[in-house]
Amino acid sequence: MPFAVFLGIFLGTGVILTLQGSDFAFYQLPASIAIIPPIFVAVFLGKIVNKDTIEKQIGQFISGAGHANIITMCIIYLLAGAFATVAKATGSVDASVQLGLAVFPTYLLLPGLFIVAAFLSTAMGSSMGTIAAIAPIALGFIESAGIDSALVAGCLISGAIFGDNLSIISDTTIASTRSQGAQMKDKFKVNFKFAVPAALVCLAIFTAFGQNIDYEMTNDPAIVGLVPYIVILVLALSGVNVFVVLSLGIVLAAAIGMLTNDYQLSAWISDINSGFSSMQDIFILSLFIGGLSELIRHQGGLSALTNTIESFAKKLSPSNKKRAAGLGIAGLTFGCNFFTANNTVSIIITGETAKELAIDGDLTPAQSASLLDIFACINQGLLPYGAQALLLGTTLGISPLAVISHAFYPMVLFFTAGIAFWKMTKASV
Repeated sequence: MPFAVFLGIFLGTGVILTLQGSDFAFYQLPASIAIIPPIFVAVFLGKIVNKDTIEKQIGQFISGAGHANIITMCIIYLLAGAFATVAKATGSVDASVQLGLAVFPTYLLLPGLFIVAAFLSTAMGSSMGTIAAIAPIALGFIESAGIDSALVAGCLISGAIFGDNLSIISDTTIASTRSQGAQMKDKFKVNFKFAVPAALVCLAIFTAFGQNIDYEMTNDPAIVGLVPYIVILVLALSGVNVFVVLSLGIVLAAAIGMLTNDYQLSAWISDINSGFSSMQDIFILSLFIGGLSELIRHQGGLSALTNTIESFAKKLSPSNKKRAAGLGIAGLTFGCNFFTANNTVSIIITGETAKELAIDGDLTPAQSASLLDIFACINQGLLPYGAQALLLGTTLGISPLAVISHAFYPMVLFFTAGIAFWKMTKASV
């Protein structure tokens, strides 16, 4: 009920204002404000259902808000905002745009952005870190070349979700393999068969959407401005932690600005602070959702969800244990992520139930881990209130709904993974 209240307030307000023709309708009511009434609803239910005291529920809320995954995401928000602001102020973004427009054919800019985001996300294991690194460059393309913002956002979130799902150092991969007792390399092999066909289809889609850009170079590309992004890419490919990658990016962007554009230390400090401030709404929302999820978990809401999906999956395919188990795991993590808006958290919550389903249905640990990861990431890439859509919407200045409207990769992956798994279990009765 609390999450239903949140979705009703947040999404309902956005839809109504959109129908009324309001600009940036989903930003008229900040999600960090819309989440407050559901928290009070959850506390009220805790008092009625579990007879929990206010003090006990506050402790549960703080525990959820302070979960390692939530705090990690919040710090990434801050670093992402600081890096984007500093890179813009020091000219690194403009240099990247100039060189990009000079090198890439106009009709391959969109698939190029998808490929870069996919490789970077796979190397970093972080969709948020990827978006933070590439979104400022993409914003420059939008402003200078007039590319459709929603299409660019779709390329970035598609590539970011590809790597978040496939990377062996991603939090989702670590959570899914550990909960299922699978080896990372085995999970990667299964996952690869689902992810690559979807990526190829997306490349064709983004190529078909290619636009001829009427753009003239205003000056020669400044290669030195690309150094922060080159360093980020190299470090990411080397498996360096996303915090280190973004922190070095902030320092390098500032250092280059000081050497080439008379960028001052005082301006750097101010820009970092401005970058932190730009992430305030997302930061607060993440903390509140983490706390609310923990309250609902203690009240049995998430258990009720898992039991319902498990029962429904068995009815869908009563004669095929393996297929029923796969449907249950996919539906379990997909549904849970819809309410938690955090793919890693949803995997952690549903992991034990998924493992039981996999054992009953004779699924291998690698198969169950892959299904858990894939369908959590699919849902995450399609949520207008998910972290990735919110960050892209904030950075590019568009509605989160516009971001997910062109998130073709999670859409295609939903069908390719479903078809592949259906064929895989065809003979298993």
